[in-house]
Amino acid sequence: MEDNQQGLSDLNPQEQEEIQSVRLHKKELLDDIQRLKMEIATVIAELGNFNYTEESKTAERDKLMSLGKKKFNMDPKKGIEYLIRNKLLCQNEEDIAKFLYKGEGLHKTAIGDYLGEREPLYIRILHSFVELHEFSDLNLVQALRQFLWSFRLPGEAQKIDRMMEAFATRYCRCNKDVFQSTDTCYVLSFAVIMLNTSLHNPNVKEKPVLERFVAMNRGINNGGDLPLELLRNLYESIRSEPFKIPEDDGNDLTHTFFNPDREGWLSKLGGRVKTWKRRWFILTDNCLYYFEYTTDKEPRGIIPLENLCVKVAEDSRKLNCFDLYSPNSKGHTIKACKTDTDGRVVEGNHQFYRISAPSREQRDEWIKSIRASITRDPFYDMVAARKKKLTDTKSN
Repeated sequence: MEDNQQGLSDLNPQEQEEIQSVRLHKKELLDDIQRLKMEIATVIAELGNFNYTEESKTAERDKLMSLGKKKFNMDPKKGIEYLIRNKLLCQNEEDIAKFLYKGEGLHKTAIGDYLGEREPLYIRILHSFVELHEFSDLNLVQALRQFLWSFRLPGEAQKIDRMMEAFATRYCRCNKDVFQSTDTCYVLSFAVIMLNTSLHNPNVKEKPVLERFVAMNRGINNGGDLPLELLRNLYESIRSEPFKIPEDDGNDLTHTFFNPDREGWLSKLGGRVKTWKRRWFILTDNCLYYFEYTTDKEPRGIIPLENLCVKVAEDSRKLNCFDLYSPNSKGHTIKACKTDTDGRVVEGNHQFYRISAPSREQRDEWIKSIRASITRDPFYDMVAARKKKLTDTKSN
């Protein structure tokens, strides 16, 4: 320091001032650099936190979406309501239709049931869904193959009618010069579907020939006949390759048990053979499932909780018991199913289910959770009351 001061004293005042200015500027630069380093470190930390937050949000969103799809597969209307409530879907027909059309992780049967509903909202969603299909320059069988692969036709005739009407309208809009009316397309579409069944169902012994298919469709083109070449092409296409019926995604039932209401080991009293067996129980989506092992992919039994009751039960052989029973159908078998020793799914044979928990606390918690999951169907009560009235009248 003294040498620096000595050196400065040998300079004239102007030179000393310049050197002092340079030193001050250098210090300011060093301060600026240090400040920038601290700011960069802060920004990097904030980016790290931001990325972590975004990853957490994405993980949470994925979890909610998986749960929403599972709910949709069990109850389509409730599933869509859940997705909208959690801001995973917009509440408009186009967004819902795109979600169904993409169909990742959705059961094709559930999609078909949802699209076939008769309320105006569902009809608008159906038409938005059909609009996502491009049928231009496709013959009718090609278009039907595409359409019928995007869902499974429901079993209810009115639902099928609405869906095929929407298909015919869309096909005629994409191919304006093929048919004279959407009615022609509608009737011929059903004829093709029936032809597919007749040609490829092993229970149909007498297979229809081309001439019969042509005769079936005479006069459907606004009173006139369709070109023979068109009908021949449709017939040959179906004869050589049947429609593929889409399998529901997720035949493995593991997805059903994501985020259950309750799960744990309980003991169950047998139906015909009155022995106690330890089973892994899972309560979810208004059903009680039980497994032999926690690693099993499919349950040994399923007990729908609709219109059942649960109560504390006393048993001389087991502690902490509770019963599942039907209050209006005493003496009748509860609607349930189980897998027998041969792997076949058969109807359950319990007039009531007696279950034992490891402790009184767990018993009470299971009873509380089951009560919260029990659903009531007023129609069921009406039928039960009418049956009771008939029984009482007969006995009198």
